[in-house]
Amino acid sequence: MKTDETIPDVLGAAHRFAHDAMATTFEIWIAHPDAVYAEQAAWAAFEEVDRLEQELSRYVEDSDIARISNLATGESLRIGLAAFECLRLCTRMYAETNGAFDGTIGSVVDCWFKEDGPGDSPSQEDLNLARQRTGMHRIELDEVEHTVRLHTSPIQIDLGGIGKGYAVDRVAALLRDWSIDAALIHGGRSSVLALGAPPGTKGWPVTLTNPCDREETLAYFYLQDRALGGSGLRKGQHIIDPRSGRPVKDRCAAWCGGPAAAIADALSTAFMVMNPDEVERYCSSHSGTLAMVVTKVGRKETQGTRILRYGPWESDGRQKQS
Repeated sequence: MKTDETIPDVLGAAHRFAHDAMATTFEIWIAHPDAVYAEQAAWAAFEEVDRLEQELSRYVEDSDIARISNLATGESLRIGLAAFECLRLCTRMYAETNGAFDGTIGSVVDCWFKEDGPGDSPSQEDLNLARQRTGMHRIELDEVEHTVRLHTSPIQIDLGGIGKGYAVDRVAALLRDWSIDAALIHGGRSSVLALGAPPGTKGWPVTLTNPCDREETLAYFYLQDRALGGSGLRKGQHIIDPRSGRPVKDRCAAWCGGPAAAIADALSTAFMVMNPDEVERYCSSHSGTLAMVVTKVGRKETQGTRILRYGPWESDGRQKQS
């Protein structure tokens, strides 16, 4: 997703702030007459992102998510609100996508990828063992006590497909508390959420480009009180199909538009592995959800791409305005 190339031409007066967290760069554009106030709000938001990273990253030793991996079968653990809400969202997305999105995919991811990048292909035995430790149905959440209990151990929670989107949603909520009603937030350009619209505009401009041909524009949006999530393979095959336990190979990218960044984030990941009929059924049964999927076609020597669109798109690639 491109944002910074187009926004200054439209906004001029918007204040831009950036902060590194969650292994990416978060950026916030705020349309507000008081630059000092906008800066104070932005840094309060970035402090919230840093706090969330300490709770949600499985690579932070004492995070709630890392502590879950140390639970024995049947043992319960009380966790914080952020981790609990993320797991609740993961459970919902797991059910709605028939397992195409799975927040317990960590063990399978570790089979394929090492800390410094892709490793050797795992043995079938190792892969089978890892798959026996995945599936949101292996986790029990207590809504009253805010506890999590494992039916199988160990389980490696991986919120990589939803964590940044959740952080973006929390930033939006914090900015609303600061009475800021026009802002654009993104986490690594893969999770975008627009609050309102800058004065005198119809929304915040966001452009989608083909990852296989960066000169090709696939769509452009004027986002207003909506989110857009994106997933892709430009940095290598890092998205695993939870239903097969193997990396995605025939997709280049997927985007999802919806009301919340966490959900759009999770669905863009799921749409990378769901077949076209599954994506079509999901978008048809969830009003207002749109998707775009870039698939590979043809042989390697003459490989091209095919663009599939689902949901409320205009014929020229724009999102239909309600």
